[in-house]
Order: sequence, then structure tokens, then C-alpha cells
Amino acid sequence: MSQARNQLRIVGGEYRRRVLRFPDAEGLRPTPDRVRETLFNWLGQDLTGKTCLDLFAGSGALGFEAASRNARRVVMVEKARPVHAALAANRQLLNASHIELVHGDALAWLARTGERFDVVFLDPPFASDLLGKVLALLPERLADDALVYAECAHWPELADWDIVREGKAGTVHYALLRRAA
Repeated sequence: MSQARNQLRIVGGEYRRRVLRFPDAEGLRPTPDRVRETLFNWLGQDLTGKTCLDLFAGSGALGFEAASRNARRVVMVEKARPVHAALAANRQLLNASHIELVHGDALAWLARTGERFDVVFLDPPFASDLLGKVLALLPERLADDALVYAECAHWPELADWDIVREGKAGTVHYALLRRAA
């Protein structure tokens, strides 16, 4: 099924088949349905009781998918004002009160938050070095046994991380990571 421009469909959980819209923005590319299905199969579908962070929320595909699958709380961080506004509209459309939206820079927010997360989604703009920077800052924000999902065009140095599962869709590399012991 082809995805209409500027919209995405939630693939599982409470909001399954709901369509969300998002604006045009540079570098904004929602995680494809097939990749999201794979990711949530890896995570076990049900995120009951988990606290999740969608650090470069963009379209919100990953955060809304986590919320749809019973995550206790989802924090979505987005810097671009029109994209953040679309996230707010979609949160309202779904009546998803367990989603907290943060308008701001992902690295700055991560540096000042004291929260810890069970699942973190990282899908930064591909034409940046943000993934490596975030992976360096992230460990102190992770709960015990936390998992980190990352997407990129090319992997940065992953010396302190173990790849639990990985895949590739077109030019996109994606993996589930865990802190190295």
C-alpha cells in the first residue's frame, strides 16, 4: 500500500489504522509502515508500563505507535514549530493524554532532563552528526534494560553499544541497540 504524501497510518495497537497528517519539513521522513511493524515485533508489541522517548519526533510515527501500544508515557521532542504544532493536533485527534510534547532542541533537552526511559527512538536528520552525539549523552537517561531504536544512513561509532537486531530498508539502516555490558 503506498503512503500518501504528508500522512502516515498507525500500524498497530489502540490507534491502529488511524491516519495522521504532518507538514512538509526539510529532512522529515516518517519511518515506513514495514519498518515500524518490524520494530514493534522486536519490542514485543505491548509496551504496557514503559516510558518512551521519541527524541527527534518529526511526524511522530514512532511515538504515536508506542502510545498506541500501551506505553505508560511517551515524551516527544521536536524543534520545528510547524511540525510540533502538527504533533499537538495529532495528539488531540487521538485524545492521547499520555503523550507529552516538548518544543525544543533535542540535545539541549536531553542534557537538562533528569528522566530515565525504557525505550528511546532516535531518527535524527540523516544529513547531521546528531546520532553519534545523542548516543554519547544517552546512557545516563536509560533505565535498566532499556532499548534504543536508531535509524540512519550510515552508523556512527557504536563502541559502547550492542546491536540486538538490525535491518535495512532502501538506504535506511535501522537497529535496536542496548548499552554494552
